Amino acid sequence: MNSSDKYSKYALCREMLETPDVIRSLNIPDLELYAGALKRAGKAMLTGEGSSRIFPAKRAISESLKAAEPFGFVTEGATQAMDYPLDAYAVFGASNSGRTKELVRLFDKLKKEGHKDLFGVTAASDSTVESYSRSTYVLNCGKEDAVAATKSVAEQALFYDALRAAASGRSLTGLDACADAVEKALTMEIDPEVTSLLAGAGMIYFAGRNNGVAEELTLKTNEITRKKSDFLEGTYGAHGIEEVMSSDDVLVVIDPFEEEEQKFLECLTEGVGIKIISVGTRKSSFAHSVVIPDAGDLQNYVELAAGWNLLVETGLALQIDLDKPVRARKVGNEFIPS
Repeated sequence: MNSSDKYSKYALCREMLETPDVIRSLNIPDLELYAGALKRAGKAMLTGEGSSRIFPAKRAISESLKAAEPFGFVTEGATQAMDYPLDAYAVFGASNSGRTKELVRLFDKLKKEGHKDLFGVTAASDSTVESYSRSTYVLNCGKEDAVAATKSVAEQALFYDALRAAASGRSLTGLDACADAVEKALTMEIDPEVTSLLAGAGMIYFAGRNNGVAEELTLKTNEITRKKSDFLEGTYGAHGIEEVMSSDDVLVVIDPFEEEEQKFLECLTEGVGIKIISVGTRKSSFAHSVVIPDAGDLQNYVELAAGWNLLVETGLALQIDLDKPVRARKVGNEFIPS
């Protein structure tokens, strides 16, 4: 993907290519306010729907556990979160539009119960979510015209990264290097054979760690390529799913566990005939490896960008209008004031 007319005529591609600058220019007013609420509570519910939750929240949980931070992060969709007593949690609700029905309903319930630490993360100022929140971070990335959220997903995740860092008494670093790596992943040339495999797949599976990357790309596959897709968490791909797979399916593994590669080859390639593509910083033992730059603790952003690149090339190979899905909507379930 690059800035040529082939890509730039689509808002989706333009917004993807704006992501490196979103990363470089991250600036969060009132960060200490959010971090102070997290430190007082010691735990936070990160909620929202779809892309506003999958990658931002699950990356935060995974990275916090890896760093042995003292905070307890959990995530749940806003409707199921209504089942839980959240009075002891700082609650962060992400919604690009700021008017997602499920999140508004949760915040309304919590506000009526007297919850003081409700915080919004939106791309729209003066939104419904903001009216319920103690404070709201309005994304700097600007409005997205494409239905599939991209640059906003990255900035929502960066907000949680900065929140974790500030609550731990440190600053978020490595943004420039991450932005450079993301740019390379977005603009690297994809092997035409890889694109052909994805375009011809009956089903596209994604496997990888439960850090939101592979799961978010599963959703983007539906929106961008209009193909059916599924997320196989961790090593789930070697634990029975092969019973219903077909030889025309394709599996994309994000940052594969090296010690599990042989089992995937046995179960899926030898057992079913599935072609496997890896995305990571090293060449894997699978038939196709998409090798990307290493951005250290911020590597997930590079993986996500590489996945976007794969999906754009696949969508274009299928002659799909990337900006105009048939059924998907920008605001999935919009709150309409009565």
